[in-house]
Amino acid sequence: MRVLIINTSEKTGGAAIAARRLMEALKNSGVQVQMLVRDRQTDAADVVELPPSWLNMWRFIWERLVIWKANRFKRHNLFEVDIANTGIDVTELPEFKQADIIHLHWVNQGMLSLKQLRKITASGKPVVWTMHDMWPFTGICHYADDCARYETGCSHCPKLYGKGRAHDLAWKVFRQKAQWMAESNIRFVACSRWLEGLARKSLLLQGKHVTNIPNAINTQLYHPQDKQAVRRKLGLPADRKLILFGSMKTTDKRKGVDYLIEACHLLLRDHPELESRAGVVLMGKQAEESAALLPFTCYNMDYVTDEHRLVDIYNAVDLYVTPSLQDNLPNTIVEAMACGIPCVGFNVGGIPQMIDHLHNGYVAEYRSASDLANGIHWVLSEPGNELSEEARRKAVSSYSEQAVARQYINIYNQALEH
Repeated sequence: MRVLIINTSEKTGGAAIAARRLMEALKNSGVQVQMLVRDRQTDAADVVELPPSWLNMWRFIWERLVIWKANRFKRHNLFEVDIANTGIDVTELPEFKQADIIHLHWVNQGMLSLKQLRKITASGKPVVWTMHDMWPFTGICHYADDCARYETGCSHCPKLYGKGRAHDLAWKVFRQKAQWMAESNIRFVACSRWLEGLARKSLLLQGKHVTNIPNAINTQLYHPQDKQAVRRKLGLPADRKLILFGSMKTTDKRKGVDYLIEACHLLLRDHPELESRAGVVLMGKQAEESAALLPFTCYNMDYVTDEHRLVDIYNAVDLYVTPSLQDNLPNTIVEAMACGIPCVGFNVGGIPQMIDHLHNGYVAEYRSASDLANGIHWVLSEPGNELSEEARRKAVSSYSEQAVARQYINIYNQALEH
């Protein structure tokens, strides 16, 4: 069985990380697999880069220009939607022709257009699509927030300036997707039960095969280490309770940094002794902006791509906080739990599927900075290693490479039989 995984990037972003880890998991289970990307960051032999071209940047810019025009020349949500009006034809590549299974992941921002996606499904090769957000079953958005128009057909899109119109860009793309989907036989995989539930409500995926399989984690690499040793290595204090917050860009509103900031102020108000006993480790771009608003001493780690350094950072902290306002199945929670680090997050998306409340972490009331503060304090106050042991146990049993690869191999076999 030869599988070709297709993703825009090799390592940048959560979908790329998940796709790369799945490739390793499949390889370790005896599957022949390659990863086709536009943006390559390593020289790995099993990662194939599309031929470099000035057109790659132009495709991205052209898509943004069309969205900008539809947005009445406003930057409003300019990078929160994709229309797949331009892309690269991959069906003539030898890697595509040799593959038995085509496995799509995140293919936006000029990677694949709807025209090319239609060509892929028309090739006759079985196609599996792992959904890392809502874009495959909405008109143009990656996260619909409170909008449910994708259930009946997108229009008046709230992501467009002025909330769009009846026959706006979202309506046009939704119709194009509907025509293509009616002709295709794709097996859709959500990374969480939450996303699977939303996908099943979409008009686009009615009658389609939809299931959920979590992202994989290498539990041999991500494992508990000596906390004091890694703190010395990273130059972090030995005597503080450390709270970790991580995001590609820490100021990203969807990742909920504002709620973390408010929760920390509430913590300090109710537990003033924490001022000298606690600290916040920030991992991501623009960390300085977030650090200036937090009441605790902050330790900035910038955006980290080296996995060995990631493992050190997770092992150096006492808990990981993820106040995301909408998320699928965050890789960061899986990574933290595999290192034995309990997590605190809101009751939204796939997060309550990952964190077992009061068992290996704390699931806070959605958008409640007060309950987020309660969760942080509860984890920091819990004695012993029971939370850490339960977090590690959950990661190994649910997200190990072997467990995830086995489920995907079953999907591939089903696709090949039909």
